[in-house]
Amino acid sequence: MSNKIALVDDDQNILASVSIALEAEGYNVDTYNDGEEGLNGVLNNPVDLVVLDVKMPRMDGIEVIKKLKEQSDIPVIFLTSKDDEIDEVLGLRMGAEDYITKPFSQRLLLERIRVVLRRRELLQKKQDTDNTSNQIERGHLHLDDERHLCSWKGNVLDLTVTEYLLIKSLAMNPGHVKSREQLMEFAYGDNIYVDDRTIDSHIKRLRKKFKDFDDDFDLIETVYGIGYRYTNK
Repeated sequence: MSNKIALVDDDQNILASVSIALEAEGYNVDTYNDGEEGLNGVLNNPVDLVVLDVKMPRMDGIEVIKKLKEQSDIPVIFLTSKDDEIDEVLGLRMGAEDYITKPFSQRLLLERIRVVLRRRELLQKKQDTDNTSNQIERGHLHLDDERHLCSWKGNVLDLTVTEYLLIKSLAMNPGHVKSREQLMEFAYGDNIYVDDRTIDSHIKRLRKKFKDFDDDFDLIETVYGIGYRYTNK
């Protein structure tokens, strides 16, 4: 059975173009023009994932995810404007799986949807495996690709898809410097450009999530003028 996705946005052009792209990939799509309509629609007709705009009339995306998470664990991907960093942080704290900044590549959105749904599927199966080929251990750091889970000193970190891919890219080759361009390619794929500020913002949030469990965490180092590296001290 095809996955069902709810698309909630007050921009009719986005609703039309993205729903066409999703349906072309085999997804069933419900579209909603504002937050209140979207919330009621999703609660009455459950879906597998919600793509949710932040700034909408009647009820904004922050209020929608707050009310949605009170009654459901449906994964959410936020669509945010370029300067809505505060909204991004609030959305992630409230349980959004990831966010994408407008204007966005439909190919990037489709890839993020596939990753989130795949991770959701694996988590729901709760299949334990002894196969460590898809796992990375770096001291207290543990990465599990099967579940897209990251833990530090036994504590599971609530990372977005992008954050997980960034720490994986760095941890795969500890001590080696990764340029911002290399990190962009690993996290976003070929031919998708995001500016340096976006990568820096992701790294900043990534460090904070580690520090929430360990004030002394300092293994993601900035190499000024080049990029970042993971040090396995």
